[in-house]
Amino acid sequence: MLSYKCKFLEQVIGISSLLSLWKTLTPLSPLFILSLVAGYFALLMVIARITGRNSDNDTFFTGKKSSPWFVVAFGMIGASLSGVTFISVPGWVATSQFSYMQMVFGYFAGYLVIIGVLLPLYYKLNLTTIYGYLEERFGPRTYTTGASFFILSRVLGASFRLFLVANVLQYAVFEPWGVPFWVTVAVTILLIWVYTFQGGIKTIVYTDTLQTAFMLLSVGVTLYLLKDLLVPQGQNLISYLGELPSTQVFFFEDWGDSKHFFKNFFSGMFITLAMTGLDQDMMQKNLTCKNTGEAQKNMFWFSVILIAVNAVFLVLGAMLYKYADAFGISASGDELFPAIALNAGLGPWVGIFFIIGLIAAAYSSADSALTSLTTSFSVDILKVQNLESSRAEKIRKYTHIGFSVLLLLVIIWFKSSLDESVIKELFVAAGYTYGPLLGLYAFGLFSKKEVRDKWVPFVAIASPVLCYFLKDNSQEWWGYSFGFELLIVNGLITTLGLWLISYRSIE
Repeated sequence: MLSYKCKFLEQVIGISSLLSLWKTLTPLSPLFILSLVAGYFALLMVIARITGRNSDNDTFFTGKKSSPWFVVAFGMIGASLSGVTFISVPGWVATSQFSYMQMVFGYFAGYLVIIGVLLPLYYKLNLTTIYGYLEERFGPRTYTTGASFFILSRVLGASFRLFLVANVLQYAVFEPWGVPFWVTVAVTILLIWVYTFQGGIKTIVYTDTLQTAFMLLSVGVTLYLLKDLLVPQGQNLISYLGELPSTQVFFFEDWGDSKHFFKNFFSGMFITLAMTGLDQDMMQKNLTCKNTGEAQKNMFWFSVILIAVNAVFLVLGAMLYKYADAFGISASGDELFPAIALNAGLGPWVGIFFIIGLIAAAYSSADSALTSLTTSFSVDILKVQNLESSRAEKIRKYTHIGFSVLLLLVIIWFKSSLDESVIKELFVAAGYTYGPLLGLYAFGLFSKKEVRDKWVPFVAIASPVLCYFLKDNSQEWWGYSFGFELLIVNGLITTLGLWLISYRSIE
């Protein structure tokens, strides 16, 4: 059901079909694909060289709060879309029409709350990581708890994104040459480490801009060629789309329909609040802006652009399905865009831009994840901000290396120990980590009560455990299957638990 496909879970939609497509459809040689990847990383290294000069921990963690808001806004488009999102959104059109836009409008409402509530709070407290708020509001154990939930979630998320990219590269390039999978993973992570280890978030802000440009260029080139082939002469694209039954946006009739407006809208809103506003990976870029006003301006225009970009992806999906119908192509869903881009007669440039766009979409989330993990662990867990600068910088660099190795080990474990269905369940479980964060921030912002700090970790752990049993048994108990609304329930349980361990109001 589309309304319950959260950003986190988009990483695992259709992975088997994507990998099989890369294995069987791409007409480009492994050497050529490797050349594209090498050229792409060469551009990233140039950016890293420029942005990493004279860098220190302040540069790595906050970019010295000197990032132009418009650069951050544009770059965050790529960071908010994953490699599989790049493929899945067009593929959803056949089953869900343009109903996904209802969820996107919910995203916008969530971003308005971030702009009006969370960003002013983060800047007022002059935070390096957003979980510093939890220490100010509740105490040190709550602070560590919030950061730990983020780190767990992001390690799993970043590992799977890199697992996906490494699998694609293994099938398309390295397997024919007899290169072991672990070597592919190690080289992939090493390349990310090399261009992020010095400049950190300052580098990421600008590499995200490049990655967003490549992604949108890929979509734009494909859409332009499809328009020329499909839209009759003398008719514009908008009127052509209006005639298609697959372009309906709003659904209000049936409350039981997964496409119903309110289900999609409020799911999108809470997705944004939890997975952007309470996520260090996403918010770290915003905190590199000079002041609150510029960060708010960045977030507003980013959210406006995101609406337009998602609309373009859906338009592309409608056009891809029309092209498939016209030329007898049987692919659909996640297979549609790769099948047409790589092997359906639109010309080699579409395939080339598709490959670059997919790699850009995947790496734009993986590199910022490595940086945010390093930042959160260094600041929230190791407290390097309290140490002498040279020692703090050394610890940060070792932490960066440590998380790179950890990601390598987790990815190898994924490959050797888990099948696809288990991986999906693993990421459903990882998505539960946002519920306690949602509850912690909601209670902190909307209640004046203090809590017994030492009991907060138990509440935060108990909440997702209870949600797991609730989700596992709800169909049998009530005939109801939970989707993404379980995040809201998770947050409510955490909030209730905090209220039970509260003892007095703040004066």
